Order: sequence, then C-alpha cells, then structure tokens
Amino acid sequence: MEIGYALSSEESGPRELVELARRAEEAGFPFALVSDHFHPWVDRQGQSPFVWSVIGGIAGATRSLRLGTGVTCPLIRLHPAIVAQAVATSAVMMEGRFFLGVGSGELLNEHVTGERWPFPDERREMLEEAIEVMRELWQGGFQTHRGRHYRVERARLYTLPEQPPEIYVAAGGAAAAELAGRAGDGLITTSPDEELVGAFRDAGGAGKPVVGQITVCFADDEDEALKTAHEWWPNVAIPLTDALATPEDYEAAAGTVRPEDVGEKIAYGPDPKRYLELLEKYAEGGVTHAYIHQIGPDQEGFFRFFERELRPNL
Repeated sequence: MEIGYALSSEESGPRELVELARRAEEAGFPFALVSDHFHPWVDRQGQSPFVWSVIGGIAGATRSLRLGTGVTCPLIRLHPAIVAQAVATSAVMMEGRFFLGVGSGELLNEHVTGERWPFPDERREMLEEAIEVMRELWQGGFQTHRGRHYRVERARLYTLPEQPPEIYVAAGGAAAAELAGRAGDGLITTSPDEELVGAFRDAGGAGKPVVGQITVCFADDEDEALKTAHEWWPNVAIPLTDALATPEDYEAAAGTVRPEDVGEKIAYGPDPKRYLELLEKYAEGGVTHAYIHQIGPDQEGFFRFFERELRPNL
C-alpha cells in the first residue's frame, strides 16, 4: 500500500498549503490530495482558499509529488466544462503529476450559488454526465454536448496535457461505488469498507486504485492530541447530512460530540502502533493508496513523527 498526505484546505491558507506540499515531498510522501471546499466544516478550521490557485503554487514548489483533488464537485458550483479547463491546465503545470478526484458534493459547499440542491440519485446521475463532458473536452477539438443536465456549445480546450487526466470517484455507498467502477479510473473512500470496494471492483474497478483517507492527530501527549482533534475536527464524528448548509450548522451538530467520540474515529497520540494498525486495517479492506490527514496546526511535528516512527515501519 502506498502512503500519501492530505492537504487540508479547511485548516491551512494557500501559502501554507504550498509549503506543506513541498514538505510532504521532502518527507517521502509520493502523492497528496488537496480538499476542494467553499466553506470549512466548522469555523475553528478557519480557511477555504480556491484550490485551483493553490495547485498552481504546488506545481512550482514540487518536482515528484503526484497531486489530486480530494474531492471536486463538478455539478453546481462549477460547470464541468470549467472544471475540465482547470484540470487540463493543472495537469500541464504539474507535468502529468495531477489527477482529478470527484464526488457528488455537500450542501455545505454547493448551495452558495442559490441553485436547487438535487436528491442523491440525481446528483450521481449529474456526476456521471459531468465526467462524460470533461472527457469529451480533453479529447481536443470543438465539442458540443447536449445532455439531460449539461449543455456545452462548440467549446474547445486549447491547453491540454499530453495524456487525459485520470478521474477518481469518491463513494460512500454502493451506488456511488458502482459509478466509480463504471466511469472512473479509481475509487476514493474514507473507510476500509470491503463491501464498498467489492461493489467498485464488480462494476469495472478491478485492478484500479482504491484511495482511502485516514484521519489522525499526532502530539507528544495523548490527551493533548485528543483535545486538538476534538477542537479542530469534530465533524469526523458527525454523520454527514444534506441538511447542513453552513459551518454554523456543523458547529451546532458538533455540540453533542465528545472527545471520546472523535477518538473512536481516528488514530491519535505519540504511539506509532495505533497508526500502523489503522493503516493495516485499510490495507485489509482493499485500500491500495492511503493518504493521512493530520488534524490541527502541528503539521511539522507530524512530519517528524512520520519520518522517525512511521516510514521505517511501513
């Protein structure tokens, strides 16, 4: 299993994200995913830069790090033709090191344009068509698409990478996993769910990468690590719901989340055994590429922990 790093655009500003990507490459991470949000989950996280500008900075600051979005919703906030152009430019700047992670989105980010928020089955349908639109535009030449959800009229991307970017599809259930197997080049998940991975593989994903996000909070003191995780990332213990539209809504839901609830969802503290056991659980669940999200401001402490305690034992 290959181990990568999560660039949390909810917790870090654009300059810091670029520096963290450079540091991740230096620490030996071969790939990273950067979140694409309009809002953070809760106000304490405090950031939400425009990811496509950040990617340009990362392209200039790294040489070998592969980078993907984790994940972009090309449905409402951004039309898939615009996402296709942004991805193509990013892939050129990254010299083939860029891939696109997509998902059907959250109300938290997509309600901002005032458009109607579709039901989950409709969003999956929109996502599959959006993937089709982007792949058509990456073929080059003028393209026209008149589908159920999207129209593209005689559009041509003049700046294209040598190879079309890969698309990894995020899934939290069987229907989305089947879409990922059918229409994607890989799967993104947040848990080591064997049934989810099985649905992905049965639908055409056999042999394709399965990317899993692992959330952790390293600190030299176990209690301090749990306190930091609860303060900065209580949403890990909140079941995601389409009813929550703002960070304030998530903060209200987090009012019932206890530190121990967060602790059940993550690896935390100074003991590398916890982290290695969680990574092993992901590998057993079918994850081929795990990327680690360190909660909170002490990213450098985590990098040193990774270099000293985790990387030698992977």
